[in-house]
Amino acid sequence: MASRAHPWLSAPAPAVALPRDQLEDRIEQLLASQNMAVLATVDPHGNPVASPVEYYHAGLVVYFVADAGSPKFANLRRHSRVSLGIHAPYVGWASVRGCQIFGEARVLEPGTPEHAAGMEVYRWQSSAADLGRPVIAPPPVPLVVVTPRRIVYTEMWLRKLGYAAKQTWRPAGEELVE
Repeated sequence: MASRAHPWLSAPAPAVALPRDQLEDRIEQLLASQNMAVLATVDPHGNPVASPVEYYHAGLVVYFVADAGSPKFANLRRHSRVSLGIHAPYVGWASVRGCQIFGEARVLEPGTPEHAAGMEVYRWQSSAADLGRPVIAPPPVPLVVVTPRRIVYTEMWLRKLGYAAKQTWRPAGEELVE
């Protein structure tokens, strides 16, 4: 039986890839409309660890701060490959929209030019105000930058437009690598 509200959801699923520029734009739009992600790392025993993080982005590159004494920080210091899960609120199948970012995490140490540049992306001022701290200069905390190697983007509304709901992004020149 076809959906009355969204008949395109029960129709055969298209398999057409979204043009790269449109895919990048939709991923950036998702990143800009949310600010929480679930960071997946691996502990010393090989167990997965999922941690919520507040993030900000520049293009498809994601930035977040991490307490230097936290398990997630120790995990990503030990192994730089990480995954981030980001999703929009779910209010039914037609609203499904999210992405998984698979990439390399680098820690930017306070006092370095890279850290200063990254803190221009990361909106530290609101966190400082929330915590009752001065909003004069960025806090001297490690900043983590995740450079994507692959992004799996899912948006059910793409089916209505004739595209596959699940799309995969890779850096330019690596599109055909599996």
